Order: sequence, then C-alpha cells, then structure tokens
Amino acid sequence: MTVLQAIILGIVEGITEFLPISSTGHLIIAAKALAVEQSSFLTTFEIAIQLGAILAVLFLYWRRLLLDKDTFIKVLCAFIPTAVIGLLAYPIVKSVLLGSTTTVLYALFLGGVAIIIFEYMFKEKEGTEVKDITIKQAVSIGLFQSLAIVPGVSRAAATILGGIGLGLSRRAIVEFSFLLAIPTMAAATGLDLLKTAPVFTAEQIRLLLIGCAVSFVVALAAVKFLLKFIQQNDFKAFGYYRIAFAILAFILLFNI
Repeated sequence: MTVLQAIILGIVEGITEFLPISSTGHLIIAAKALAVEQSSFLTTFEIAIQLGAILAVLFLYWRRLLLDKDTFIKVLCAFIPTAVIGLLAYPIVKSVLLGSTTTVLYALFLGGVAIIIFEYMFKEKEGTEVKDITIKQAVSIGLFQSLAIVPGVSRAAATILGGIGLGLSRRAIVEFSFLLAIPTMAAATGLDLLKTAPVFTAEQIRLLLIGCAVSFVVALAAVKFLLKFIQQNDFKAFGYYRIAFAILAFILLFNI
C-alpha cells in the first residue's frame, strides 16, 4: 500500500462511515479499484482506519456521551448485544466475510432496498430526541446494529433502519447512531489491533496513522453534512445510491 492509496482510503472511510451506505463495503471496493494488494494488513487497515472516524464523533459528542448519565446508559444497553454477537462472529467476519466482494455487493443492494421499503412503511415520530429513546428501544437498536457484522450492510444503515422501525425521528436516530458508533467501533478496532498490531512494520504503522488522520478530518464534515441533510430529506436517496453503486460495481468488477 502506498501513501496515496492510504489517503484515498482515508477519504472514503471519512465520507462513508456515518452515512447509511457502508464504509466497509466502499473500502473493499475502493481497495480493489486501486489495485491494493490483498493482505492481512489491508484487512486490518479497513477496520483500524475507523479510529479516525471514532475520534471525529468523540470530538463532537464527548460531552453528551460522558457527562449525560441517561444517554451513557442507553448507549451502553445498545452496545451490549452488538458486543456479544460481534465477539462471537469476529473469526468468521475477519477470515471469510471481509474477503467476499460478492457478499458486500449483495448486502449493499439489499440494504438499499430495505432503506426504501422502511421509509415508505414507517413514519417517524417528529420531535423525538435522544433523551426520549427508552432502554428497550436502545437494546432493539443494538440488535439491529448487529446485522452490520456482515460487510456491506452498514452499521449506520442498520441502526437507522432500527430507529425508523421504532418510529423515532430521523435526527434522534442519527445522533444516537453517532453516539453508539463510539464504543462499537472502538471495540472492533481495539480487538483487531490487539491481535495484529505486534506484527506491523514501521511503514504499516505510518500508513495507518495517515489513513486515520485523513478519515478524522473528512468524517467531521460528513457528520455535519448528514445532520443538515436530514432536516429536509429522508433516507431514500441513500437507498437508491446503494442499489446503483452495487449494480455498477458488479458490472465493473465482474465484467458483466
């Protein structure tokens, strides 16, 4: 992997992590498009680069997460089912699913269809805020988030669909999704780095730091964009985008 490739992947991560379009899916496709050599380091890079995006959300929301006891408890309750399922599924995800481009593209396509269907079927409860989310709803959102262990599903999309299904306002579920990302992504990144960091070379560490720094800056802008976007729009545009992207990727990567 070159420095330029690390920068491009950092940009992709920063843009896509908090939008319901699957950052992992886009990173896998981008890596193939850039002809980055498939390796265990690339797989780790695609996970660890999320650290930059985590820090962006922590930078924006640390007061609400750490100083608001009620919010902290709800985020913790949502995180627990994801942590349990993620820990059990980690070996399969790392060794099998992350290397399957077909799985990613099918998940992108079907996730796009699901977003569109959910938007038509369920109506949001306007005016609800994060503080209005109940413990039961938080756990349900955490279970929805667990679907994102399949690359291409999108953690943001899974939590947003869960929130839409529960009737929450778009702003409430988006902000809760941001907050839930902090422990979820930190745990996933920490687990992978714990297992792989000792074998990194100095150059690989440099590439990781570059990717994380770029994703941090870009993620700050992406978070602000999404909060502004949902003030006047629903999520169907992201659903259509996922479908179009998956079809185009199938055509280009498999020469259909």
